[in-house]
Amino acid sequence: MAIRISDQVVAVPRRRVNPADYAAPVGGGLLVALLAVSLIVNLVKTPTAFLDLFLVGLTVGAVYALIALGYSLVYGILELINFAHGDVFMLGAMMTTTFVGIFNLQGGGSLGALVPAILAMLVICAVFCGALNVGIEFVAYRPLRNAPRLAPLITAIGASFICQNAGLVWKGPAPVNIADNILPTGQIFTWGDAGYGWNKLIVVVVTVPTLLVLTWFVQKTKQGKAMRAVAQDKDAAAMMGINVNRTISTTFLIAGALAGFAGVLYSLFFTSVTFDTGFRLGLFAFTAAVLGGIGNLPGAVLGALCIGMIEQFNNGLGWHAPGTDWTTSIIFAILILILVFRPEGLLGERTPEGG
Repeated sequence: MAIRISDQVVAVPRRRVNPADYAAPVGGGLLVALLAVSLIVNLVKTPTAFLDLFLVGLTVGAVYALIALGYSLVYGILELINFAHGDVFMLGAMMTTTFVGIFNLQGGGSLGALVPAILAMLVICAVFCGALNVGIEFVAYRPLRNAPRLAPLITAIGASFICQNAGLVWKGPAPVNIADNILPTGQIFTWGDAGYGWNKLIVVVVTVPTLLVLTWFVQKTKQGKAMRAVAQDKDAAAMMGINVNRTISTTFLIAGALAGFAGVLYSLFFTSVTFDTGFRLGLFAFTAAVLGGIGNLPGAVLGALCIGMIEQFNNGLGWHAPGTDWTTSIIFAILILILVFRPEGLLGERTPEGG
């Protein structure tokens, strides 16, 4: 191809079309189309089961969102994946089972006794997990802040195993169970045979205001602005008079408190906790944070809701659903695909460093 400019002819090379450039979008589009067809067929064949799984998936996703936000907060300010975060959540769930016994909560109890007990457990577990997370940052991460990135990553894995073994020594290897119906199980509304119960609503009632308050705190308060400044440039923030260490500790405190909230809700909703619960659910929440865009708070919530519904649909749908044996594999396959084809996530922004 040639273009004439005045009396000169300038050759413009043709850009060759590389089929590999279109493989990822086409493959991803086909995968989404197959998933959509599967969901539509299941909705038509079993609408009641589909709606019930959708509502449970939203509830589970709300719990995952609290954990995923902790990952995003810490990564946004330190660019560190705090792998101990899931185990901090597990210890908060273990703490909840302990206080269920202390408060003598039984199934079918009155709301007058249940509501103050839940509020007390939320406060206690938030303080416990927040303080634990701050301690982990002070002991394990702060001395390595200027070290190569591999060093704090290995330390985070080590802190995760320490917390996991603490849970093992504390409660033992067997599942720790509490009464199934501590949360009210009555139906708020029904659609056919599917219903939305009070136990699901209580999880959402705790989660949604927490997310709104967190968004307001990060966007509007002086400490939230300091967190965003430190996330953008630590040295410049320090020059402007911001206490970087205190700001980072505050971030870990908030992330730990969110894990404590999630621990309370998870224990009361699922009624069973084991010492390795945090490892599995922590990785699910980490996948949710990556799916939505690591460091992006609305993205973490969106990713968590998606992961919660994917998990429940895979476990419960009858038409060509892989089943519970494949749930973990599917979640990690999503993590791999996101990291390969869209590392910035659904709501994240593409950066030179992130691709």
